[in-house]
Amino acid sequence: MIQVNTDRSKTGSPHVTPSRQGWYRELSRYHWFVLVVAALGWLFDTMDQQLFNLARVPAMRELLAGSYSSPSDLKRAVDAYGPYATAIFLIGWATGGLIFGVLGDRIGRAKTMMLTILVYSVFTGLSALSFGFWDFALYRFLTGLGVGGEFAVGVALVAEVMPERARPFALGLLQALSAVGNITAAMISMVFGHLEATGAVGSGWRWMFVIGTLPALLAIVIRRRLKEPERWQAVAAEDSARRQLGSFRELFGDPRWRRRAIVGLLLASSGVIGLWGIGFFSFDLIDAVLRHRFESQGMAPNEVAGNVAFWKGITSVMQNLGGFFGIYAFSHVTFFIGRRWSFAISFVLALISTALVFWYLDDFAEIFWMIPLMGFCQLSLFGGYAIYFPELFPTRLRSTGTSFCYNIGRYVAASGPLTLGLLTSRVFADPSLSPDMPLRYAGVAMSVVFLIGLVVIPFAPETKDQPLPE
Repeated sequence: MIQVNTDRSKTGSPHVTPSRQGWYRELSRYHWFVLVVAALGWLFDTMDQQLFNLARVPAMRELLAGSYSSPSDLKRAVDAYGPYATAIFLIGWATGGLIFGVLGDRIGRAKTMMLTILVYSVFTGLSALSFGFWDFALYRFLTGLGVGGEFAVGVALVAEVMPERARPFALGLLQALSAVGNITAAMISMVFGHLEATGAVGSGWRWMFVIGTLPALLAIVIRRRLKEPERWQAVAAEDSARRQLGSFRELFGDPRWRRRAIVGLLLASSGVIGLWGIGFFSFDLIDAVLRHRFESQGMAPNEVAGNVAFWKGITSVMQNLGGFFGIYAFSHVTFFIGRRWSFAISFVLALISTALVFWYLDDFAEIFWMIPLMGFCQLSLFGGYAIYFPELFPTRLRSTGTSFCYNIGRYVAASGPLTLGLLTSRVFADPSLSPDMPLRYAGVAMSVVFLIGLVVIPFAPETKDQPLPE
């Protein structure tokens, strides 16, 4: 391990000297409390995201069933409306991210985090009461408002509270633990898939959303014990009379911050489209492949639905186990080779692994190695975002700038599911093909989106060993 010396070179970069002390030994009890609370907030946030991904197909199938009498027509409708629901969720995510990102700079990180958790918990629960596509989409949009806001304030909070040397590792761990939220959602899906297969419950997807209300309890802890970072308090007191906190005008009025915001936006767009427009549709690929197999075995409809839900849960667990190690690996690799080279390697690996899964995965055994590989490569990028984006902006704009990069990218990323849906239901649709082939062709074609991030990297500033800007 290394530690930062207070001496500086002529370039202003800190010298580094060897140390046997682990980064975690620098954390006080309050540092650990902040890290745990922020990690739980993001963990429950990602649990909500993954509950939606796993429940999307059965929800669309049930909510649209009354409008289509032909199974083939219903299948095409599910293929089309599932991506629409995802795009609406992403638009809500982006909108909430911008709103709460500004609030995080203006009223504080802790207060804003509490609000975001309450919003996504309440509307996740209301999603269970949906009776048609449009009210379901409305609840997902409103849920997205809270989901989008939590990330920026959470990473800003951790970045400002942690000691300098511990910062990238703490942020990497926070993001890595988000995979635990995804795995929790997968296990919830597996439990309710089993209960649905045995007839113990009716619509398992509705119960999954009910479970999604539990994170609201975390808001009580935040309200009682979490303090605003001293760094933010000092800036807020100093600048309140002469400089507006969380100002988009200032973010784009200064060429330095404007350039960084645009670079961050393009980096995020590439990874978010790759994950939400392609990677998370691996569950739909598993659905198409296994549903046909189970139906050919003569299973009853509830048995087919339950078994498919179970294996989609297994897929999610495998993807996020890989993601956990990918995210945390990024925080260690970037410590030695820098942010830019780490991003470059991750984008290349994400492209290759995604194309591999969508073209070749066709067997139960392949779920246990192809899916973790793709999760490792795709989600490692998000470890980079958690570390890199807070390092690009000063305290007065940190939440706003981070939110802009991560959430404007989601407006762009909303085109990903729509494009995938168009390619699947129109461009590559062919009755003579097996049900999974249109999605395979679409996934491979869209994997090139990771090249966008690769092209942007030469324009990105290197922040390794640099203090947070002020």
